[in-house]
Amino acid sequence: MALALVVRAADFADLAGYGLFGGLSFRAYLRRVAVQLRALAGHGVEVHLRVLDPADYEEYCEALGFDPGGAAARVAYAADPELAGEPFVYAGQRLAVLLPELVDDHRARVRISIAMAALLAAVGEGPPGERRLVAVLRHAVEVRSAVAAGAGDGLHLLTVRCHGPEDGEELTSATDLLVEGGRSGTGGRDGEAFCVTLAAGLAAGGAGAVVLHGDPAVPGGQVVRGWALHAGRLRPMTVREVLDELADDVGRGLPFPPAAVPGPGFPLPVSPRRQDGGEPLD
Repeated sequence: MALALVVRAADFADLAGYGLFGGLSFRAYLRRVAVQLRALAGHGVEVHLRVLDPADYEEYCEALGFDPGGAAARVAYAADPELAGEPFVYAGQRLAVLLPELVDDHRARVRISIAMAALLAAVGEGPPGERRLVAVLRHAVEVRSAVAAGAGDGLHLLTVRCHGPEDGEELTSATDLLVEGGRSGTGGRDGEAFCVTLAAGLAAGGAGAVVLHGDPAVPGGQVVRGWALHAGRLRPMTVREVLDELADDVGRGLPFPPAAVPGPGFPLPVSPRRQDGGEPLD
């Protein structure tokens, strides 16, 4: 079963005008949602959740000719097969835990959708585009795995900033990188968003950067390493370039990492080559 939930009071107020909630207050709506979810889980029903976002919902209804106030619109929106990635499955969490998790999932899905649109535009159409799409996505996953292998055990933060095929279109994504015993997981939806965003940057051939923020709990300070993205390739940054990237992040409104220890990037897998052995897929 698929359900779309409102997670913010402001969004609830925007959508209440369509008569979706029968005069309930936001607090009463959340209480009803909690009861409904517990009842469904108690009967063994697998529930797939997504955020009911006002702007996205209204656009969806307009595109498909739904009445936003109708039950059919909410059901169709909740079960929209175009939703990026695997479904978010309710696991019995309390709402205080569930809603922030669902918001994070929604934000990652939005990043995936935007990055995938940029990636598809960059690789082109037809069989050559499909082959290039597969190759560049595989390479992005290889890069993430290589960074994890070189990062060492701990909970790290991996970020990517790049440009898509449109002028001035900047794509960004971040994912936690938990490495234990030299192994790392997939990173969930954020890990997927990171790989798709990086793939878009690689395929578009624009400028950008990948930055590994080491675990701040490791003795000796938080080691920060980076890789410059240019013309579809990643190359290790120097210590000076890492410092410059961190300074640029501050200019973009991000905090400077406390006790940061800039370090050079290490070698990563090279870009995939075309099947004919020609130039890299950039």
